[in-house]
Amino acid sequence: MKIAVNRLIKDEKGAALVMALILLLIGGLISAPLLSYMGTGLLAGEVYEARTAELYAVDAGVEDAIWKIQNKDGYLPCSPGSPPRNYTITDINGKNVDITITSVALYQGVTNLTGTYRVESTTTGNGSGTQIEAYIEGVNIYGDYGDILGQVLTSQEEINLKPGTNVTPSEGEQGPLEYYSNPWPTADELIDFYLDDVEDGTHYYSDTVIDIAGIDTELGPLYVEGELTIKNSSNTPATLTLTGTIYSTEETSICYGTSGNKPMTLDLNDQTIFVASNSTGSGQEALKIGDKCTLVGSGSVIAVGDIYFKPNTEAGVTDPVFVFSVEGTTSVQPQGDFYGSIAGSVEIELQPGTSVNYPESGGWDDDLNFLIGVKKLVYSIDSWEISQQ
Repeated sequence: MKIAVNRLIKDEKGAALVMALILLLIGGLISAPLLSYMGTGLLAGEVYEARTAELYAVDAGVEDAIWKIQNKDGYLPCSPGSPPRNYTITDINGKNVDITITSVALYQGVTNLTGTYRVESTTTGNGSGTQIEAYIEGVNIYGDYGDILGQVLTSQEEINLKPGTNVTPSEGEQGPLEYYSNPWPTADELIDFYLDDVEDGTHYYSDTVIDIAGIDTELGPLYVEGELTIKNSSNTPATLTLTGTIYSTEETSICYGTSGNKPMTLDLNDQTIFVASNSTGSGQEALKIGDKCTLVGSGSVIAVGDIYFKPNTEAGVTDPVFVFSVEGTTSVQPQGDFYGSIAGSVEIELQPGTSVNYPESGGWDDDLNFLIGVKKLVYSIDSWEISQQ
């Protein structure tokens, strides 16, 4: 029996070779179709990658057109029927992109004029031809709040005139107006509006003190994320001339208090001081301008919270100024005759001896940096589709 088993074991010599030959045969049968499938997949991947690159290229063409429309860069068709604008961008993902901008609608909205453009972006060159057709619509994100400047004093609540105040005109079309019911801007609208002004200006990201130290100085555009103090510590009077918007996120004081404050002149120079703080309360006002500051030049002084406004005004200077508290009280006691318009949401307080005069000449607010008329029209994609690929 043992001999028979040993003979059977010896007879299994070469069994592994048979299995190997079977596996080689199977491998040979599936290798060709597998390699063909892999090759097809690689080719399909290359085609997909090329198509994706083309799609990104034509989409970049649409984005470039939106930028040109938003920034009025070069010629743009102003109304339906105007000649379209055609131009080419070269070498986007290895492709050239032809872009056509056509005006297809111009209509009068509720308050402002907006427009719609059709943008066609097409790749050109070998194997190209992907096209996107997009409609770009303009939307006014700000209202027109110019009516707020129509009176010498305007408040959504009360106007408190202390004895001895002088307001011109005291009544009538441009006289003081309490409980103003027309549209009133929100803090967010003004924040967004004035942030655009300081985007390319000097930025500070902490509490900031600007001391002109007796030297005539120009300032702006300026963004301060924190409290802002502007003063003159020198006994030598000097002038700070604004050359852009001054934007502060926290409480701001200009020549306020006795500590280190000497006389200085602030020339608004048709610019704006905007304080995003909503701080309120006596001594905690969002914006404080003290009596060591002589104010000249037209411009806007705006804060979300309370305003304490007590600058000197030079005799004979009639440059109008717009003073506006968006959500708080405006307390006014200029040292001299004030010309312009004052607005406050909660209340306007005129202290004894105050003289406020509405400008006699019309159109004084045309140069003010405020939400008057169409100030910002934002364009975005209303519809987007691949018209051919």
